[in-house]
Amino acid sequence: MFLNAAISIMNANVSGLSCLTGSGEGSGAFGGSMMTLLLPLLLVVVMIVVMIIPQRRRDKKVKDMLGNLKQGDRVRTIGGIYGTISSIKDDVIILSVGPDKVKLVFARGAISQVEDAGVENTMNEEVHE
Repeated sequence: MFLNAAISIMNANVSGLSCLTGSGEGSGAFGGSMMTLLLPLLLVVVMIVVMIIPQRRRDKKVKDMLGNLKQGDRVRTIGGIYGTISSIKDDVIILSVGPDKVKLVFARGAISQVEDAGVENTMNEEVHE
């Protein structure tokens, strides 16, 4: 049984070689194997177009937004904290947060987006547990 399997594998390899040389009756099989080689390549190209290019656009928008931050902008951090930029020095941003204008220090990359309208908490009451 093992011998029959080995012989059939050898016959398949020999017929495959005749396809590569273009001789014999199996030369049509080479075109089919060429399509099976092109299909994964086509899938990779489609994946690049569908996934990678839009991600690069988003990354560029975020980079532009972080580069254009200025004092006085109302922002939201990736942790969900809303505040106003008090000062910027290199990659360190100081936010004024809440009605008491508490100063918090963040990395520039921690800013998620610049807000159009103020969303800061303006409650004057303390939270009781």
